[in-house]
Order: sequence, then C-alpha cells, then structure tokens
Amino acid sequence: MAPQQTGSRKRKAPAIEAGAASSSFQGLAAADAEGPLLPKKQKRPATRRSLVHYLKGREVGAWGGSGLSGSEGELRGYAVQKLPELLRERELALGTLNKVFASQWLNARQVVCGTKCNTLFVVDVHSGQITRIPLMRDRGPWLARAQPTCGIHAIELNPSKTLLATGGENPNSLAVYQLPTLDPVCLGDRHGHKDWIFTIAWMSDTVAVSGSRDGTVALWRMDPDMFSGSIAWHNDAGLPVYAHIRPRDMETIPRSSTSPSNRKVRALAFSGKNQELGAVSLDGYFHLWKARSTLSRLLSIRLPYCRENVCLTYCDELSLYAVGSQSHVSFLDPRQRQQNIRPLCSREGGTGVRSLSFYQHIITVGTGHGSLLFYDIRAQKFLEERASASPDSSPGPSGKKLKLTCGRGWLNHDDLWVNYFGGIGEFPNALYTHCYNWPEMKLFVAGGPLPSGLHGNYAGLWS
Repeated sequence: MAPQQTGSRKRKAPAIEAGAASSSFQGLAAADAEGPLLPKKQKRPATRRSLVHYLKGREVGAWGGSGLSGSEGELRGYAVQKLPELLRERELALGTLNKVFASQWLNARQVVCGTKCNTLFVVDVHSGQITRIPLMRDRGPWLARAQPTCGIHAIELNPSKTLLATGGENPNSLAVYQLPTLDPVCLGDRHGHKDWIFTIAWMSDTVAVSGSRDGTVALWRMDPDMFSGSIAWHNDAGLPVYAHIRPRDMETIPRSSTSPSNRKVRALAFSGKNQELGAVSLDGYFHLWKARSTLSRLLSIRLPYCRENVCLTYCDELSLYAVGSQSHVSFLDPRQRQQNIRPLCSREGGTGVRSLSFYQHIITVGTGHGSLLFYDIRAQKFLEERASASPDSSPGPSGKKLKLTCGRGWLNHDDLWVNYFGGIGEFPNALYTHCYNWPEMKLFVAGGPLPSGLHGNYAGLWS
C-alpha cells in the first residue's frame, strides 16, 4: 500500500518543510490599504489584567461544555485538565509513507490521514491496518498542475460527519467524499485554485471554504442531490463517477505593501456563533470575513509574531482565535481592540508550533521538535507535571512544564540524510497534526521530520 520512496539528492542546504511554511520574512507593512485595521502592535498594559477579569466584561457563556449541568461541566473540565498527564503512547507503523500533514477521527477506531506523498488512507488504531483511499482526478488536462510531492495538507469533516473534504490527485483541487462509505461525491477543480490547498473549513453541512498557496479563499457549495442517491455512482467501466464543481465565491487575500508575493493562505477557522471566517496568511496577517452565501472581508490585523504562522484554531466558548507561529501562540478576539490575553511562548528547539487544538479551556500545542504541550488559558499557564508524593501527602505541581515526547517513527536513511545530517541516528519529528477522540479519551498524533528533503513519518495513539 505504501507509495514508492522519492529520496531527494539536491546538493543544497535542506529547507524547512513547505507544509510548515517558509521563514524568510522581510519587513512587513504595518497595515493594509483596505478595510478597518488595528494598530501595528498592542502594548501590554502596565497592570496585567487576569483572564477572569477580562471575561467578566464580556458575554461568552459558561466555561463548561454547552448544555452541561453545573456538576457535569465541572467534572468534564476536571477530566480535561487531568487527562494529558495520564496519556501513554503506542506508536503506529506507517511503512514508508512520507510525513502525515492532516488527520481526523472517523469513528472510535479509525483515523483518516493525508501525507506529503499525496496518499489518503485510513488507519485502524486497534489493529494498525492501513487502507488507501483512491484520489479523485481533475476533468481534462491539468491547466495548473501542482508539484507531485506537495501532498494533502487538510482533511475536515462537516458538522454532521456525513461528508469529508480534502485534496484531490491534483492538490490544487477540493475533493469531497461521503461518510461512512468514503464514496466520492464531487471535485472542485473547475475555475478553482491555481496552487496547493493548504486548509479547509466547513461553514455548514453543505458549504466548505478552502485556502490556497495562490493567495485565495474559495467558497464551495455541495448540492444535496450529489449525495442523495439521485446520480449514478459507477459508469460502465466500473469506475467511480463524481460531479465536478466550481466555487460559488473566491476572495483574494489583500497584499501587504512590503511583502506582496507572500500572502499564501496557511490556515482557516470558522466561528459558527458569529458566522465569521478567520484566516492566517504567511505575510504575517490575520484576516476576518463575514461568512454567508458569500464572503465579505471585515478586517486585517498585523500579527504580533510574523514568522511561520502556520496553524489556527478557534474556541467557541471564549470567542478566541489562537495562531501558532515559530515561537509563540497568539490569542485574538476581533471584537476587542486591545488583546488582554498575553501570548504564550513555546520555544522548543526553535522549531515552532505546527498544530493547535482547543478543548474547553485547554489548548494543545504540537511542536516541530516532537513534543506536545498543554496550556490552561483560564490560568494562563502551561500544565505542570505532578511531583512525587510522600506517603503522607498528595502529589502537587512540580513547577516543571508537562511535556509529552513522541517516539522516533521511521526515517529513510538516504543520501541527503547522510550528506547533510551526518547520519544522525535520531531526528525529532514535527507534529503536523493531532486530533482528540474525547469520548474515549484518546489522542492521535502524527507528522514526520521537519526538513523538507528528509523522508519519514511518525504516528502514535496516546491513550
């Protein structure tokens, strides 16, 4: 099932993986010419306000899960805070697949993943069995053919978990499959993106948005007739038949004055509560659109940390966006001109934040150095390891940051590994993706080596 190895033999210094973004940023514009913009950088107030004080002035709802009773919400909040220190790793063998960039749970035992070698597969976390999913092909010749090794960077399930959106055989195209069968539904290849799709977000069960390296955001609408059984699924040759669709709306990221060519859309996050779409571009900006049948841009904000902003997540309970960069996670509330939640610093070997997720008040951080960190946004500090308890006392915080270090995975010992990395026996894996199965208290984590030329993978089930 595994694809052919494609070891690189280029005689130049290896770059950071494209999936993790480039770090060659020059001076950036303080503001965009269009739309309402916020000040270049907010100064931290002399008297630091606590998050509790900050939230008292806003109507964001309870800290517990939506709809939970007080006791049940408190119990779940306690479990969320205690789970990370109880997790133990079991590595999953992925053969010679190259770098897992995206993942999502399909059910209690199956995770769907996308790789740099453009492989879409499902792994059974109990048995370790891997099943490859055929990719959809564009109609006609590829007018904007992507590089064959750029891979699948995004996988997202719609709210009802009946559709899955990801990349096609041409990574510039949006592919939609029906769940749980993974039958092909439609391919967004007509008048769509001209470069790799880096990110996808669902606005509803039938509307998805994709962000591309070409600096555009595209809105796609799936006709319910496509997956209601009203079309033939197979032609006379026994091959799958699927619709070819075009975007309903396309918006271009505004250019910054000093970095006009680096407005690649790296990450998207949708706020169902506010019906707004957040986006991060590699020129160091956060953009916000009002999302209805079309996209209407509200504002663009210069990010406080501009290097390698490659991941974005949103917390409904707090109405906050979190942006991961080379060394920090920044928190943004577009409704507040002054951001009262200070950024958290995550200096793990200078390799950056590669994946982020929110659950209640805990944010999970996957780094480029093979580690997972956990930050309590309510307390504004990282979770700490528990100190060893004496027989007469219960364990308390040790003052040491809780960090889960992932296993070695698999690394191809090719010429580039020998010539440029001196045959280093162990190389930390960038954790490009992680996803929780909260009902069963499980965490799937995956990635691969950070330098773009190195070929390898890592996948693990933490439970």
